Amino acid sequence: MSARTRDMSKVLVVEDEAHLREGLRFNLEAEGYAVDTVGDGESALKELNQRRYDVVVLDVMLPGISGFDVAKNLRDEKNYVPVLMLTARGQPEDVLQGFAAGADDYLPKPFELPIFLARLQGLLRRSQWMRAAPEDGNTAAGAVKASGSAQAKAEAAEPDVFAFDGNVIDFSGLELRSNNNVIRLTWMEAKLLKHLVQNAGKTVSRKSLLEDVWGLHEDTDTRAIDNFIVRLRRYIEKNPSRPRYLLTVRGVGYRFSSK
Repeated sequence: MSARTRDMSKVLVVEDEAHLREGLRFNLEAEGYAVDTVGDGESALKELNQRRYDVVVLDVMLPGISGFDVAKNLRDEKNYVPVLMLTARGQPEDVLQGFAAGADDYLPKPFELPIFLARLQGLLRRSQWMRAAPEDGNTAAGAVKASGSAQAKAEAAEPDVFAFDGNVIDFSGLELRSNNNVIRLTWMEAKLLKHLVQNAGKTVSRKSLLEDVWGLHEDTDTRAIDNFIVRLRRYIEKNPSRPRYLLTVRGVGYRFSSK
């Protein structure tokens, strides 16, 4: 990422440990970012309601409102600013809870500064690409129209846009169009959907989803994955209680079918 790009990027650091908060500010400003800091969740939500930020660095263990609740509140309010969660709670269940709340990436403490900066820059690049995409005609609807055939998109080996039965998923743009409704997807919702679409017709185990989508290799409770599936069914199924596309394979995992 160029110095000029960094100069245009505004970061909010939400961290209750003063030494870490100021350390992050110092290092981010040294990299050319504009940085604001707060020490609790309530102040973070107030700041995010008043100002626009390019990315939020969000600790989980905050006084009052937790980082999980801050992220969930942002998404409920349709604020899709990229969120990088920092926490000493690095158990797989905590990682999944963070993604379920709407975090885009998750970094357990302690962490190395170069890794932190790389993760932050990755979120900023993706955010900037997404903002530029509509100008290039890369929205979900535009991409399908440009292809001349929604079916052709649906059959792509690794689609950026996938269409089926009135639903159009723009994986890169994190957007789902369903029955004239536009639903913003979190990064992990889009990643999970894309993994299932790429394996359409095949049963994908919960363990495989945990490893291939979330990058978690430890034994953990997979009910968080089930919660993701429940939410995705609300988006794409006409009757979520009797799913047609996101099917449960009892005792194993899930299978996606567009037929």
